[in-house]
Amino acid sequence: MSETAAAAARAAAETQLFTGLKPLFEKGSSLFKIAKATDVAPCMHGSPDLPLHNQKMLARFSVSEAWSGDFSSGVIRLGDWSSMLHGLSRHECGLLSLLRCYDPKDRAHILALFEQAATHASSFCFSTTILMPNGLRQPVLCMGESNGLAEKFNGSMAGVFIFLRFKLEQGHQIATRQ
Repeated sequence: MSETAAAAARAAAETQLFTGLKPLFEKGSSLFKIAKATDVAPCMHGSPDLPLHNQKMLARFSVSEAWSGDFSSGVIRLGDWSSMLHGLSRHECGLLSLLRCYDPKDRAHILALFEQAATHASSFCFSTTILMPNGLRQPVLCMGESNGLAEKFNGSMAGVFIFLRFKLEQGHQIATRQ
């Protein structure tokens, strides 16, 4: 494949992946979305590596970490950063413990996403803030998917948390760069 054709294929894939996301980030809109597994863009095995510059920019503005959940036990497993930034003392928790970390106005929406993902294989995402003990709010974006739901109470979830590297003052919804 020529370099031009490869660039065109990458651009088409990015357009396919991100076109549906643009409306989610309009000012004042909430991000609580779920899609059936068959409705999402196909998984791109061997996705192209992010150029080093993009990796550095992503790390400059955020911390990301994978998480997983097991439907048979009800346990959600978090990494070191996720546990710490959620204010949890353990790496394993239940859904309600996780929800208690989030803005109260978002909890019902997030619970509904997890309940729907637990009943149908799907991909989902949400954004909210974590209420910190010092009164600040830590913005967080979560993306995940569920699968293996052939038998009742079997299956799992996997996803990633993206924690933005700034905190909001209590009561503020949008942070601005100074």
